[in-house]
Amino acid sequence: MTAQSVTLTRVGAGASTRDFMRVPHLTQGHDPYWIAPVSLFAGPLSFGEGPRLSPKVNPWFQHGEAALWVAGRDGNLAGRISAQLDHNHLKLYMDDTGFFGFFDCIDDQVVADALFNTAFAWLRDKGMRRCVGPFSFNINDEAGLLIDGFNCPPRMMMGHAQPYYRRLVETAGFTKIVDMRAYLTPMDTALPYKQLKWLRRGLARNPRLAVRTLDPSHYDEDIAAVMDIFRAGWAENWGSIPVTAAEAKHMAAEMKYILIPELVAIATIDAKPVAMCLALPDFNELIRDLKGRLFPFSWAKFLWRILTRRSYVSGTRVLLMGVLPEYKNKPAGSLLALLTVGAVREASLKLRMPVCEMSWVLETNTQTCHSIEDIGGRIYKTYRMYEREL
Repeated sequence: MTAQSVTLTRVGAGASTRDFMRVPHLTQGHDPYWIAPVSLFAGPLSFGEGPRLSPKVNPWFQHGEAALWVAGRDGNLAGRISAQLDHNHLKLYMDDTGFFGFFDCIDDQVVADALFNTAFAWLRDKGMRRCVGPFSFNINDEAGLLIDGFNCPPRMMMGHAQPYYRRLVETAGFTKIVDMRAYLTPMDTALPYKQLKWLRRGLARNPRLAVRTLDPSHYDEDIAAVMDIFRAGWAENWGSIPVTAAEAKHMAAEMKYILIPELVAIATIDAKPVAMCLALPDFNELIRDLKGRLFPFSWAKFLWRILTRRSYVSGTRVLLMGVLPEYKNKPAGSLLALLTVGAVREASLKLRMPVCEMSWVLETNTQTCHSIEDIGGRIYKTYRMYEREL
């Protein structure tokens, strides 16, 4: 195959968003572990990733800009990629770094190189000197390329890939920055009895300290408190970009469909939220067989699963977990973290959701890695972040 036989078309200038969303169905649709994303919207955004790609719907576009391309070969779709700038990242880090994402490709290096070279050219035109990814669209969304753990489905908001994707990316000149771990943690063994006894004693001895679940009648306020803790607690993490108020509101609206209040634990001191752990029933279990479409025929099945999610779903994912900075690296911080995780553990067992994914965790965050491993977690998927100079 020659480079001349590959065509690159930008979405909106010859290619459609639907073409872009069709590519992973072609490259990964044969894989029984790949789960096609679905849209909760009707009309033009009723398929797959439509809402996430729409500037009218996704608040990321309030501080980001992106270009999307599809690759063709001999008249057939062969790959896709995005290149994007996050202006909040650039203001925070001032590092002339752009991102790539939404990478899917047939097993052909010529196609992959054409995709990457087109993305690099766009980023260079924007003044960028470095490319990092994959992000879809930034670190607060799907992040990292799956490099290990292909033999089981991903949990919600975690990506999937074919094993050869890694070779395509690395041959294109990318090198590793950091790996991100996904831990599978059995809830029935996650906290030994001695730890639970110590936690309960800590609660009893400190009347200022309490742990509660999310209050549905104050949903917006409680989610806002959760997001405030997340922003503060994760501000120093690699690549962190604070979630904007608009993004937090959008996330809260999306989570409301599937959230179970008992799976959100909020620790308070003098009634002020200081730590939290938020787990969601695995959305991917609800959509695994829908092939990316709710309309016109699958919406009733999906709605029934949402309504019966307490009994339908068997697993969860801890999406957000954190402690305010003033309690980090102190005994009180460990107590607060274990209290919230322990509360989610007990709720999970009562709901008969015995297995939880805790993700993602940077390999360099050794304290958190050891804490999860100490309560029975094992690494079952690894995602890699890459960089390349432009």
